[in-house]
Amino acid sequence: MGIFNFLKNKELEDLKEMPLGYWEEKSYMIAILNKIEEWTPELIVERINKINGLEVLENNFVANERTLKVKLKYEDDIYDVGIIPCPFNIIEFYLNNIFYFSEEEKEKIRSAHMGMTISMSFLSDIKKSFHLQIKLAVAIAPDLLGLVDESAERVLPARWVKLAASSLIPPGPNDIVNVQAVTGKEEVWLHTHGLLRCGITELEILKSDRNNFSNHCNLLMSYASFLIDKKDDLDPRESFYYIGILENHNPILVTCRSWTLALKEYDNLKIGGLSDRKNGHNTKTSPIFIYKNEEDANNKKIDKVSIYNDMWGKNPIYFISDAETDRMSKLARERFDYLKKVNHEDGTMLLAKVALKVNDGKDLEHIWFEILEFKDNKFKARLTQEPYGKSNVKTGDEVWLTKDEVTDWEIYTNKFKINPGNVYLLEEIENEGK
Repeated sequence: MGIFNFLKNKELEDLKEMPLGYWEEKSYMIAILNKIEEWTPELIVERINKINGLEVLENNFVANERTLKVKLKYEDDIYDVGIIPCPFNIIEFYLNNIFYFSEEEKEKIRSAHMGMTISMSFLSDIKKSFHLQIKLAVAIAPDLLGLVDESAERVLPARWVKLAASSLIPPGPNDIVNVQAVTGKEEVWLHTHGLLRCGITELEILKSDRNNFSNHCNLLMSYASFLIDKKDDLDPRESFYYIGILENHNPILVTCRSWTLALKEYDNLKIGGLSDRKNGHNTKTSPIFIYKNEEDANNKKIDKVSIYNDMWGKNPIYFISDAETDRMSKLARERFDYLKKVNHEDGTMLLAKVALKVNDGKDLEHIWFEILEFKDNKFKARLTQEPYGKSNVKTGDEVWLTKDEVTDWEIYTNKFKINPGNVYLLEEIENEGK
């Protein structure tokens, strides 16, 4: 063994996870202020007390910390919240994420200099906790320009935040967790932000590449979503989960390992190695590994994610929890009427996923229809794919359906793919038409 490899192996043996940062122990968000107000503890308490289902139980202003500490009851759960005004300067890369910002929105955020920090611990219902924090931000700063999700290292657009706060349905995993990519000449390093505040390890994929980047992102988010909704208390580093199936019917069995152990499984990492973890990504974060089958899983014989690089196909299937399926269906129905506002005669396509009865009504198959027209509380739609189960409806058939049968929907325009979660983008389409 050469001296370089000896020193490297010795360095890996001595690795330790660092303590969590404040933004990892709790959820930290900053409401970006549109204007400076005369903030008083009384005004803040008065505003948040107006949130439906919320009651302020205690409040205490700690003058030397300039912090308002609030104990509140929200739908039978008790939360401790810290609220503090703060100077603000945008971290530019926070604006580069899956959420869309107009240039005007970006400039207003760049010009802002004050914010209101809201910190809280998430309880067991992660989606509900996240939803509450968004509601608090809008109540405290109704004219906010955006919301910095410091724990997820990104900014949420004001239009999305206000729509989410007004909804009866909480946001989903894609809103809670941010996937970032560090790209080198040959490798891509994918990692999450936002899971630690949920009491879950952050996740990574090492040695991804440009050809498999998209599939690896889907794997990462599907695993994150599964962990958010899972009911057991098992440590994902010690357990494995069956989260999907490849086109060749191979199961997708996933686990993860502490980065301090995972680095020992990789040679010659270009990015994501020791040198990239001196100032971050060195707390509780875990690269993903694969088990080829259940026997390997029981024997803890792990493989790198790259073993699936030639097996993804066009349509790997990821399982969605009953809780997330229910949430998505409720949000789709809550915002279904937005579809009626769209002019779909200009080439825009409207699709609705419907719970279709198959196998003589014994089963439901969630399947896509193209919406053709609306009439009162019904809509006519054409089936776009052949059902797997036995059905009286086949591809190309036109039927009349109701909103209550819808479990998801999408709008395809020449600029955006719009769904119930980002329906605020319809405003961009409407503005273009003026």
